[in-house]
Order: sequence, then structure tokens, then C-alpha cells
Amino acid sequence: MSSVREREQDDGDAERDLKRAKVDSVEEEEAKAEEIPSILPPSHSLLGVPVSATQNGGAVNFLETDVGISEYVGRGVSKIEGIIKQRFTDFLVNEVDLDGNVIHLKSLAMPESTKKDSTEPTKVDGDSSTSATQNQSAEIEQLTITETPAESTGLESDSKKSKKPNEPWPETFNAKLAPYMSETAIAQLKEMFLQGPQPPRVPDSGWGQRVAKPSSEDASSSVADSVPAPEPESNDRGKRGRGRGRDRGGRGGRGGRGGGRGGGSEREDHRKVVSEPIGSKETRTAFHQVIRELFAGKLDSETDKSAPTTDDGSRIVVKWSRRGVGRDGGPERAPRGTFPPYIHFTLQKTNRDTQDALSHLSRLLKTSVKDLSVAGTKDKRGVTVQRVSLKRNNKTVEEVWRLANGILNGRRSAEDALTQRGERGVRIADLNYRKASLELGLLKGNAFVITLRSVRVDSMETLDKALNIVKDIGFINYYGMQRFGTASVPTHAIGLALLQSEWQRAVSLILQPRHGEHPDVEAARNAWLVDKDLDQALSIMPRRVVAERCILESFKKQKGETRNAMGALSTIPRNLRLMYVHAYQSYVWNAIVSERVRMHGAEKPVVGDLVFDVDPDTKAEEDRVEDEKEDNNEDEGLSNRARKKLARKPWTAPRVKTLTEEDLDKYTMLDVIMPLPGTDVAYPGGVLGERYREFLKMDGLDPDNFVRKQKDYTLGGSYRKVLHRPSEMTWSVMRYTDPDVPLAQADEDKLLGFDAPVIDEQGKFMALQINLTLGTASYATMALREITKTETSSHFQTGLTNAAEDQKYRGGADGDMDAEEAEVAELAEVAIELDNSNEDVMVE
Repeated sequence: MSSVREREQDDGDAERDLKRAKVDSVEEEEAKAEEIPSILPPSHSLLGVPVSATQNGGAVNFLETDVGISEYVGRGVSKIEGIIKQRFTDFLVNEVDLDGNVIHLKSLAMPESTKKDSTEPTKVDGDSSTSATQNQSAEIEQLTITETPAESTGLESDSKKSKKPNEPWPETFNAKLAPYMSETAIAQLKEMFLQGPQPPRVPDSGWGQRVAKPSSEDASSSVADSVPAPEPESNDRGKRGRGRGRDRGGRGGRGGRGGGRGGGSEREDHRKVVSEPIGSKETRTAFHQVIRELFAGKLDSETDKSAPTTDDGSRIVVKWSRRGVGRDGGPERAPRGTFPPYIHFTLQKTNRDTQDALSHLSRLLKTSVKDLSVAGTKDKRGVTVQRVSLKRNNKTVEEVWRLANGILNGRRSAEDALTQRGERGVRIADLNYRKASLELGLLKGNAFVITLRSVRVDSMETLDKALNIVKDIGFINYYGMQRFGTASVPTHAIGLALLQSEWQRAVSLILQPRHGEHPDVEAARNAWLVDKDLDQALSIMPRRVVAERCILESFKKQKGETRNAMGALSTIPRNLRLMYVHAYQSYVWNAIVSERVRMHGAEKPVVGDLVFDVDPDTKAEEDRVEDEKEDNNEDEGLSNRARKKLARKPWTAPRVKTLTEEDLDKYTMLDVIMPLPGTDVAYPGGVLGERYREFLKMDGLDPDNFVRKQKDYTLGGSYRKVLHRPSEMTWSVMRYTDPDVPLAQADEDKLLGFDAPVIDEQGKFMALQINLTLGTASYATMALREITKTETSSHFQTGLTNAAEDQKYRGGADGDMDAEEAEVAELAEVAIELDNSNEDVMVE
């Protein structure tokens, strides 16, 4: 009897245990479910969308609606199915510089600092047994620094083709100068150029040789009337003693090199040629450009400030540039330390974000990543081309080329560099010396060649209508999904924690595991979070995972102490920390713009909208100032527009106005702006402004006070246009069958002579290829979203690719290319994706 009772009791205990386990399991699942929305800002609840759920313990697949992206300009246009970025070459990006030139790779060959073999020792002291005339002739042949600048034009290439090595002044020079100078002035310019960068010498009574000064009559209009005099020959070159000093024109043994008392190469040069007055600004600008391109920076041109401006216009002065002048007027066989301090080159990267590619280059070039800078960051998944500047620290262009191509360390030969793709998806080309580095924002935009595959549409009329909406009206200028990362911890969540000064939460979010990470990163996180083994975590964590490594290294310096979370965060590079904060600003901007479009549509402005308030008189004054800057051509190392941007006045908050009923006819939807949250911005009027403030307050922020004790997180705010319209846009429809066959070709492959894409007219599937040029900080994926009405998040597009019917026809027609893509993808995997929008300049 007792045994029966015991069995019943045991059964009852087991049942209770089972029920308790079920309850615990349910509570655990509920707790897990509650963890997901806790990652997102509290204001997410105002978006009116459910939180994206996780499946089978996998990643939380955030959608566009989770970051405020929900509306379209063309609401009534049917959906167009298509896959974005199925292959890397389906998304080609080429930077557009400030002059509107699209940057392309032009030559893979090794550059040369001079025509002389770079391995031959260069003369530093300026001694020469040849005559001055011979030196000047040699200067014409050897001064040129070989360069293929991104700003080059057809004019430059024509002049280089027509100029033979033994012909310092070809006839084409006369033809190209004729529209701007008289025949007499051209003759004077030719004479000055052939004399070389140092003025001719005239003998005196024993004090060396002096420069002939021009008379007051012709100083302003012609070359100084001086005749070259041969230097005395000397057989004592290289000897020590008083004779050596005298031969150089110095005072006894102390004499300077090649001149009077001050000695050296600092002899004053009064030679110049002055044009007739030129009335048109465009003509003056063109003249500056011709001088720059014909003479490769050897001659400078600038507005004549000595003569008053008349109604006929301004005169342009042309004279020898003081950079690159060799001592004693000899040829510039400059040692590596005398070239300009920066080297610019063109970078093509495949499936690597910009910062990751720069880190890779810094290791190859044996320099700090801080010595590399760009005008704007670019997409990761795709093939992108942009200019990069390097603070060369005594390196030459030849040395940089060899290091970047793995030649100096023996990994590759020079032949390999010219016949094979760049290692790990990185290729540099077109190196040249420059005076200044690049800075974020020194670009006009980006040109895209985008190929959509497996396109399905109900009619070609629908396709044309969707494309023409973007071309003629524009698209909502949302911050794309790349801005918020692809991991299960979105960057804007970290940004909010930083703005709230919740340092421990920010650290926790950064170190939190992400689904689907590289095994090394996952193991490193577990070593710290689970095993608390800091040394093991640091030894495993890849160096490309910057933020996590910085925090862990800070903990190590504190001997494992983790309480100083703010200090640990401060070791993360500032631009990366600001990326988190800017992502939160972007989230709020997206959400409020969606509210605005839902409320009022995207067709026209409404009362309460914000626009820039530009006074016509102020605009005229700005144009006048810009005209003067255009003529004052002082820095030949940068384009006109780059110089203007660098010379701009300190930033002042732009004036904005809130539209009233009377203003509506004066503006279009392309004028409407929306603020990014900060202290120095105005919020929209009416209900939308109140909604904006509600978002910020719900996230624990004061809409009128973004000042923080930690200045890095103090936001002034800025403004962004609600709509963006491409400056150029064309498209074409093509057919294909094999998805492994590329439908567009990258610059590197063209230069390597790889087969160009071949379109299959009888192909089973349709592709849409779109060429468009966008301004800075605008996302091409958001333009594609407007066209296709399709989710652009990476996991959604990956699902479309896997389910696409064309995947059944993978025939390996380009198997090597596919293997190459797989290799690049594996080698270039990084923790955080950046987009070309990161060149946004936020007010700080």
C-alpha cells in the first residue's frame, strides 16, 4: 500500500516538475522575447510596426520599417521584382570629384617620379659641370613628375600625346594658348619656359652671378630682357676648400650655392608674362586650366593684383612656379624628401568597406591608417572606385606602388601586378604627388552602374513609369539600411545609449554576440562574455573588429577592471563613435520624414515645412566672392572647387524658414528639408513638429538641449533634403540565362583585358541596368527601393537570390570569376558595414 502511495506521490512530483518546467520555459521564452525590443529605442513603438521576430534562435532580421523607412513617392505604381547586388559587379560605384569628373582606374603600370631611373642616385648639391643652357634644357626634359590625376581631361592627354620628349614646346602649345594670349605674349611665354625655372644669370665684378632685374617698363607685360650667360667651367667639382665655394658664386669657403649672399635657390625671379584683359569668368577659368594642363604645374597662373580691374576684365599673370625648382636652375632630380608631402592614388575595392580597405593598405604600405584619407566612404558589397591620399613620409610613388602590389616582399612579381587582379579585392593605380590631403566632403557625388537581376514586371509601361518618377521627381532621401548595420544589434541603438550617457549599456551592446558572425569573432566574444578570459579574447579577436578590440584593450590596461566604461568607449576612434550617434539621428530623420509623407504626400510643400532661407542679395555676394576665388589660382595641387571648399569661411548655421500659405507657390518639394536632431536646428511647424519632439522625449532626450559634458556627443544637428533627384539617369533592359555571367565590368578587369560582358539576346531572364549619378550622402539603394517597391535589407535580398529561378541555370560559364568573388568575400568579411553616406558632415 505504501509503495502505491509512493508511486503516486512520485508521479505527482514528476507532473508538478513538468508543469514547473513548462512554466519556466514559457517565462524564459517571454523574457527572450522582451530582450529583442529592449535593444531598440523606446520610440520604436511610435512607428506602428511590430518588432521583427527571430526564427529558431537565429538573427533578428530588422526590416526597413524598423528604422523608419516606409513610404514611396510613386504610391500607386505596381511592384517590380528584382534582385539587388546578386554579384559584386552588379553594383559599380565611381566617385565624382568636385569638378564633376568621374574617377576611373586609368593605368595599372608603375609610375615614375622622374624620367630618370629612380634607382640611380640623384644629385642633391646642385653642382654641375655643364653650362646653364644645358641644365635648362635638361630641366625641360626631366622636371615632369609622371602623373595621371583624377582631374585630367582630354586637353591634358592631347598635349601629352603631342609633346615629344625632345620637343619642349610643340606647335600644339601655340594653338591651345591662342584663344587667350596674343602672338607676342605667347612668344614671351615660350622664351621664359625654355629658359628654365631659374632666371638667367649676368656676370658682375666678382660677386658671383646676379639675376637681371626687369625694367619698370616691361615688368608688367613681358619677360625680363635678360640673356643667358654660360657658367664658368670647373674641374674642381666635388673638391673641398675655398675654390669650391668661389666656383659656386659664394664668398670664399662660406659661399652659398649658385647665388649671392643669401645664396642657394632662393634667387628672386621677376620674370612673368601678362595677358590682355579677359572679361569673362569662364574664359579666365579655362585659361587657368590650360596653363595647368599644358605645363603640368611648372607654371603658375593668377589674377594680376598690381593693376586695377577695368570694365574690360582682369589680366592673368603667368610665371614659373617656385615648387620643383632645382638648385642652380638645374634639372629637378629631386631626392625622395623634396617631392610634395602627399601621394594621391585611385583605389578600387571589391566587397570591402572603405575603412577595412584602408586598414589593409596601411599594413601593406607600412604606415599608420591615420596617414590615409578619402573624400567619402563607399558601399561594401560592390566594386567601388575612389581617390585616396597618403601622407607619404618620404615614400616615393614607385615605392608605394611596389608595396601595395606585394612586390617588395616577394609575394608577387611586377608581371603579376599587371596581369592579375589586386590581392584581397584591393587595387591601387594612377599615383601622383600632391600638396594637400583629401578630406571628407571633397567630392560632388557618386556615379553608379547598377544591375538588377531576375526582374519581373507586369508591363514595360510600369517599368518606364517607375523609372521616370525617380528621374523626373526623385525619391525619398532616406538613410539606407547600411547606415544601421547588418547585425542583430543596430548601430542606432548604440548611438542612443551614448546620447543618454549610459556607458555600461553602450559597452554591453557593442560586445554583445551577433548571429552569423565570423567564427573567430564569435569565439572571441565568448572568451570574454562566458569565460571571462580577457587575454584569450584579445588573442582571437581580429584586428578589423575595431570597437570591440578597443574596449577589450582598455579593460586589459585596467587589469580587468570594467567599471570605467566611458573611458573604454573613448578609446574607440572618434569617427566610429560618431557613426553610432549619427545612426540614431538618421533613424529619427527617417521616421519623421515618413510621418510627413504619410500626412501630406510627396507632391508639394505644405504649411509648416522647412526650407533654406536664401536672400537674393546674399547669394549675389557669394557669387562675387566665389568669382574672386576662382581667379585666385594659388594651389595647383587641388582643383578649383576643392580650393574653394578648403578656403570657405567658418561654418555658420544656415537660415531656414517655416513656410506659410503665401510661400507655397515659391517652392517645390525638392526645396523641403528636415532637420537631424540637435541644438542648432529648427523643427517643423504644426503637428509634425510636435511628433518630432515626441520621438525624442520618448527616448529620454531633450529636443532643445543636445549639449553633453562629453563634447564628442554634443550634436548641433543639420538639415537634409526630403527628396533627392539624380543629376543623370539612364537605363537599359537586357537578357541573360547564366547568373554567373557578369553583365557589367569593373575598371580593373577592363585594364587587365578580361572579356567584356556578353548579353544573351535569347536569355531566359530579364535584367535592368541603371546608370545614375547622385549627390553626396544619398543612397542608391533608396533609389532602387523607389523603383522596385521591394525591401532592401541584406537578409531579404539574400533570400530573394537563393529563391531566384535563375540559380537553377548556374552553368559556370564564368567559374573563375565566381571563385574569385567567393575568395574575396571570405577574405574581406568585416564586422561593420559603412555606406557612401558617411561623408555627411554633421554640425558639431
